[in-house]
Amino acid sequence: MSAIDDRWGPYPLVLAGAVLAVTYAALVDPEWGGFALGAVIALGAVLRLAGGGRLAVRKKATDVVTLAVLGIALMGGSLVLEYPSLMPL
Repeated sequence: MSAIDDRWGPYPLVLAGAVLAVTYAALVDPEWGGFALGAVIALGAVLRLAGGGRLAVRKKATDVVTLAVLGIALMGGSLVLEYPSLMPL
């Protein structure tokens, strides 16, 4: 892997997964497409935590927290839309 590829880290994977998840959400099932998008973003957080990417703009901790919170929120929201009984009172 070259230095340029290492700099990008997990972001090409997250972009490809996001395109597939949004396409699935638009064409098949919005709830599970949203869950898949959240799962891809959470996977990007794990990969970034594992050492992927050397971006000079942000710190690794900022990326990991942001991706993890957004991914978990998307997965939780999608599950609540699919199963309304999970909604807390």
